Amino acid sequence: MDDTPMPEPLRRAIHQLVSEAVQNLQEVLRYTEPDIAHDWKRMTLIRATDASDTMDMASLLIAAYCQRTGMAMDTLASYLQTRQQHSRAAGPTDDDRAHLAGLLGEPAPENGGEQGGLGLRYWRGQYTAESAQQVEDDPQKLFTEAVLHGLRARLCDDVDALDSYLPPHVAELARKVAGVLEEPQPAPV
Repeated sequence: MDDTPMPEPLRRAIHQLVSEAVQNLQEVLRYTEPDIAHDWKRMTLIRATDASDTMDMASLLIAAYCQRTGMAMDTLASYLQTRQQHSRAAGPTDDDRAHLAGLLGEPAPENGGEQGGLGLRYWRGQYTAESAQQVEDDPQKLFTEAVLHGLRARLCDDVDALDSYLPPHVAELARKVAGVLEEPQPAPV
């Protein structure tokens, strides 16, 4: 195993791309809130795909470096998990529609499906719906959501707006995160 560190210019580029993806994900969360209901479809899709494209760019930069340093193509394909990729250009598949049906509590599709069947994707949708209802029971999900909302509120200088669209327990934690992110003042000399 190669234990040479990532080259500094690549490391900085990856940090920048991850930061950009997180900003897009912050906007995805923001556009899911009820007070922006008029534009949620367009903006959540745009920002989610922006985040995905940005992370694809990060993955491919790392892959280009690995290829340049002699990594075998089959190893690289394995690390990139190319068998899992799904083209957005093809649009939603039967599997995606089955997942949505399970998520929305609709009846399960009766026909077969791609890669493992629609039943698995339907079940995954049901599981996601059940898990999402219990977000307060999962401290990691609550913390992640609060950090993203708090960071966005701090960046937009709009901490007071958190109360208008978040459940009280999430808004409280997001306010704490935003408070910690106050710009430090220079120390007096």
